[in-house]
Amino acid sequence: MTTSGLQHVAAMYAGVVAPPLIVGAAAGLSGTELTFLTGACLFTAGLATFLQTLGFWKIGARLPFVNGVTFAGVAPMTAIVASTKDRSDALPIIFGAVIVAGALGFVAAPFFSKAVRFFPPVVTGTVITLIGVSLLPVAFGWAQGPDPAADSYGSTTYLGLAAATLVIVLLLRRFTHGFVKQIAVLLGLVIGTLLAIPLGVTDFGPVADADLIGFPTPFHFGAPQFQLAAILSLSVVMVVSMTESTADMLALGEIVGRPADERTIAAGLRADTLGSALSPLFNGFMCSAFAQNIGLVAMTRIRSRYVVATGGGFLVLMGLCPVAASLIAVVPRPVLGGAGVVLFGSVAASGIQTLVRAGLEKDNNVLIVAVSLAVGIIPITAPEFYHAFPQTAKIVLDSGISTGCLAAVVLNLLFNHLGRRQGDDDVTAPMEPGEEIAGQRGQIGSPAAGPSAVAAH
Repeated sequence: MTTSGLQHVAAMYAGVVAPPLIVGAAAGLSGTELTFLTGACLFTAGLATFLQTLGFWKIGARLPFVNGVTFAGVAPMTAIVASTKDRSDALPIIFGAVIVAGALGFVAAPFFSKAVRFFPPVVTGTVITLIGVSLLPVAFGWAQGPDPAADSYGSTTYLGLAAATLVIVLLLRRFTHGFVKQIAVLLGLVIGTLLAIPLGVTDFGPVADADLIGFPTPFHFGAPQFQLAAILSLSVVMVVSMTESTADMLALGEIVGRPADERTIAAGLRADTLGSALSPLFNGFMCSAFAQNIGLVAMTRIRSRYVVATGGGFLVLMGLCPVAASLIAVVPRPVLGGAGVVLFGSVAASGIQTLVRAGLEKDNNVLIVAVSLAVGIIPITAPEFYHAFPQTAKIVLDSGISTGCLAAVVLNLLFNHLGRRQGDDDVTAPMEPGEEIAGQRGQIGSPAAGPSAVAAH
């Protein structure tokens, strides 16, 4: 349980610390304050993970979900920082907006969860596939190195290290058994980090500079401030986050063999939104389910929510002990990238497995999947595609998971529900020359219907 929980933390650590580092740097925080803000986000991610995995009352999906800071809020939060005259007020304004957005989301959770009826396998399979495909560029970015502006970014050293980590994970999965096979990703990260030491890629500076004990003092950056524009902006982010969390719960439910129903989704969304509303108390940001950990569950087949709750305990520990947090930070980005290819690819593969059961012999479903995947991949293949749209609209449009999910739901309603009549048939393949359409064939059992007509029907 300990090693598997630590494996979950290693898989999502970079995703948790990136938003506070970006927003904190935009707000002009010093190195010490950045460390504090990062530790606070780790601490609140652990608390939110407890809410999601263990739960209480009607809060928590009780699925093996890791929660952390959602990246969807980075762009609007940096915009809030840029529009604030006094940078010292930026974080309090953000915290106030997160509190309100979280509270509104908590109230809306049971209504939002009713959308589960609009997520048949053709929709969920498409969304799960998009989650994996959308995460793969993150792994590719990690594989190229920590700093895109550096001359060494994308060097053969970095890419070779990522490839070596990937090969190590694959070999461990292929030639080991039992416990070792289950923690193949963690072992790959450890071995990859050791390989990086003689290459000069591993940085032990964070360990040397970290304090042994630290606590995220409530409202360390000031009491929350409530500004309407910031609240509206982050409320839109909350809607996007709830949409992605719904898709994540549906994906994980399929993987663990416990399909997420309306009640489960409502409880999971309550955990997300309550965790977000409480997070600013300890100087954290909006929390959401982490899709990358779904790949770890899919690959290891360790489905216990208590394993992920153990990972939440590690996150809390890291928030209280900066030295512990810095140990995970030692893992080089290329090593994370190599392991990420396996993790995120596993999510996409799970989506394809769901699509196999979605009835793709029907033309309607093929069109739904084709167009939804195309819409969802736009932000990945053409990042500037929506550059002319307002910033508020781009919050949604720049999320391929959200746009692809919305497209799949709307197209499913259009093709499989609205205007449909019982007995309508779908053309599943182009007709051969001379073949009659189904409606003109003889009826089964009629004198004109011979054996061949019965077989064709």
